[in-house]
Amino acid sequence: MYCPHCGTQLPDDASFCYKCGTRTSLAASGDVNSNSSAQPTTNAPARAIIAPAGVSSLKCPSCGAPITPKFGEMIITCQYCGSGVTLGAGGWSSIQKQTMLPLKISSVDQLNSIIKPLMDKGLLHRHLQENSTQEEMSLSYIPYWIVNVSARTSIIATDEAQQIGQAATTAALMGIILGGMSGGGGFGGGGGRRRALWDGGQGISSRLLGSALSSMRINAFGMGYGWGGGGAARKAEQLNANYNFPVVALKALTAYQPRDYQFDLSNRTLFDISQIPKSIHIMNGDISEDDAKAQAKTLVDQLQSEKAHSKYHMIQQINTESDVGDVELLHAPIWFARYDHKGNKIVLVVDASSGRLINSMGL
Repeated sequence: MYCPHCGTQLPDDASFCYKCGTRTSLAASGDVNSNSSAQPTTNAPARAIIAPAGVSSLKCPSCGAPITPKFGEMIITCQYCGSGVTLGAGGWSSIQKQTMLPLKISSVDQLNSIIKPLMDKGLLHRHLQENSTQEEMSLSYIPYWIVNVSARTSIIATDEAQQIGQAATTAALMGIILGGMSGGGGFGGGGGRRRALWDGGQGISSRLLGSALSSMRINAFGMGYGWGGGGAARKAEQLNANYNFPVVALKALTAYQPRDYQFDLSNRTLFDISQIPKSIHIMNGDISEDDAKAQAKTLVDQLQSEKAHSKYHMIQQINTESDVGDVELLHAPIWFARYDHKGNKIVLVVDASSGRLINSMGL
């Protein structure tokens, strides 16, 4: 067949022209790209291996254009048609779920309007941006593995309100006893009266002291000091959450791995390289899908623990179970802004689709 745009001869099964990137009639009639706003299917068939792991060159499974993997790369986007291939345990295979976010923050002026209030926040950081030296301002499409993780965290925590009440009771008892022993006002009267209260093993003083100490033991155990039997009221709760957790697919960018950030996937579309300006670089990746799954599970477990501890200050037991589901490769437009402020390096990573801050360093 021939390209309908530039006339280049193409393989019979080509979906895109490897010279100009135009879709062929085959791609137009196919189901995969007929609707650019369609969401990726969840029951995609197993990926066919298109090349062994050790090859130095292979052909794009969609347009047949040559692809030359660089050392360490595990995710490659065809520069002609935009199809993606990934290196797995069996070899190189095509990526079934490959999506992208639209670019909405495309100019430096738009970015500065977002960054300025972030950097100049508070009295201590007033005029921080204008007093800093800008070292980098770059926009690229970065690959992220979007891993669906369902997490269930079981928590057993101490009832904090009861803890506070017990502590107050114990403090009051201590004040009464110590005040009485020091001759303070709690028992009133003269010295003879005070001696009557605290002299003799069978008088009212022994009963009062014994009762007070018993109460102190109960309260102290409730506060976690471990005296005697009993214990404070405990509360069991389940903290459940579903994540479309993003794992950056570039080892060089792991320092900027999102901690508690999820992309707005409602506007994502099937990846179409023709929608990305030629001036914006599309990065390849070097973190495999399997590694991304393991990393997402670990990070979700940590995030669940952080959320639990922010809600309960006295957790006695916590356990998280996570199930990893579907995975897709998302190409997200990302701004990197780097500044130097008196030797202090400041880096901001901004989602160029939503305008939200993904993370920052040095602020």
